Amino acid sequence: MQVPQDGEDLAGQPWYHGLLSRQKAEALLQQDGDFLVRASGSRGGHPVISCRWRGSALHFEVFRVALRPRPGRPTALFQLEDEQFPSMPALVHSYVTGRRPLSQATGAVVSRPVTWQGPLRRSFSEDTLMDGPAWTEPLAFAMPVSALPRTGSDPVLLKAPAPLGTVANSLRASDGQLQAKAPAKPPRTPSFELPDASERPPTYCELVPRVPCVQGTSLSQSCPEPEAPWWEAEEDEEEENRCFTRPQAEISFCPPDTSSCLLGPQNRPLEPQVLHTLRGLFLEHHPGSTALHLLLVDCQATGLLGVTRDQRGNMGVSSGLELLTLPHGRRLRLELLERHETLALAGSLAVLGCSGPLEERAAALRGLVELALALRPGAAGDLPGLAAVMGALLMPQVSRLEHTWRQLRRSHTEAALAFEQELKPLMRALDEGAGPCDPGEVALPHVAPMVRLLEGEEVAGPLDESCERLLRTLHGARHMARDAPKFRKVAAQRLRGFRPNPELREALTTGFLRRLLWGSRGAGAPRAERFGKFQRVLGVLSQRLEPDS
Repeated sequence: MQVPQDGEDLAGQPWYHGLLSRQKAEALLQQDGDFLVRASGSRGGHPVISCRWRGSALHFEVFRVALRPRPGRPTALFQLEDEQFPSMPALVHSYVTGRRPLSQATGAVVSRPVTWQGPLRRSFSEDTLMDGPAWTEPLAFAMPVSALPRTGSDPVLLKAPAPLGTVANSLRASDGQLQAKAPAKPPRTPSFELPDASERPPTYCELVPRVPCVQGTSLSQSCPEPEAPWWEAEEDEEEENRCFTRPQAEISFCPPDTSSCLLGPQNRPLEPQVLHTLRGLFLEHHPGSTALHLLLVDCQATGLLGVTRDQRGNMGVSSGLELLTLPHGRRLRLELLERHETLALAGSLAVLGCSGPLEERAAALRGLVELALALRPGAAGDLPGLAAVMGALLMPQVSRLEHTWRQLRRSHTEAALAFEQELKPLMRALDEGAGPCDPGEVALPHVAPMVRLLEGEEVAGPLDESCERLLRTLHGARHMARDAPKFRKVAAQRLRGFRPNPELREALTTGFLRRLLWGSRGAGAPRAERFGKFQRVLGVLSQRLEPDS
């Protein structure tokens, strides 16, 4: 049996438009059901399905999962939500012919592809999507629509590729293991090199392959080695092994306030247009992609990645994980506490702000559960991010929504079971200092219990249990500071080859969320006052959705 590969002639598909901006794609979508597949420039060439549904243009990122290379088998799987496919044509064919919604949250169904009418120019995005043999076609070529092969009553889709199930039956369990880099293909030109991953094991989170930096180069030209982003920069061995020095000042890792691409200079709290933009932004990204964005922002906020030499000199240690345990780390501790609470409030708003049908709120709950699963140990390993998402799901204003949770169990049973049987026990163990904390499984450890303890918060519970919990927390804090270089290396490995979406990255920063929730004027109010008022707002929203009987 011939297995469809992800290296199929993607450029030959009539619905594939190559590198195309969101604005140009939306201009091509005229009626409900219209769709096209494009390579997103802001996402490093990743495939995005753009469609029109109920009068609105929607964009869905297709997640590409690299597999261990095996002869005659797929080198990657493609997925939108749950089901995985061995190629992009297989995914598109399944959703179009089966009239299946692209996402449960939107219910968007695509039926009419918008075909490419002109010459299709090959771009670097195709190298991201395809790992097959190098092409020999010229850089630009013309393909008339009439020359495209057709089957059955479907005038524009190619033949149906083999379903994933027939492929999966022939794979062993080890084949699902991911590798740190996409499988190599014969080089055309010395445009880029992939890092050697022979000494590090595969990890769940390294799903985004490294993208070559090609900007207007032809096949006969070579591209210079792209400059690695700051989170991939190698740590200076001398800096990593430095000893404690006298601190010079308290350090903040919050990025300075700059012009926002999502908010204006002055904004009111919870502006509807911004909330609508954020909803579309999160729907466009797979939970695994959102988890990597959150890991990147959390690592910067914690001082695990991106710490400058001057910052190290001022704080006396080389990592924020060490600084958190020291007296002069109080500013960082307070910043992380605020970040945790702000993220939890924003997550609960994603559910309580759904004033539409009950299924819409259940889909929002499912999205948060899937994000938590993508953040857990063994996946992204971002435990502060996991704690914030679980804080949103366990917030009283959300947990009291009985009809919404019942709908989640009815419509999204798998997510409901994962929340009750896996996520809640895991979070309880992490809060008690007994959860996973080893570098490798975890990229960024759970710092909230230690931060609260050092800021004077008493440990709840009976005396004997609270003493054991206190000792576990202090013991974990010592190991956390000692293993800071290991956590840094693991986080850098998780993010190797990852190219974030600038808007989504900004939307997950503490400064943006503070302005979104309280407005540009209210963001400067005292922390206790701000959080108290917003808790009351969430209470009102919760009562409106499901009033007390």
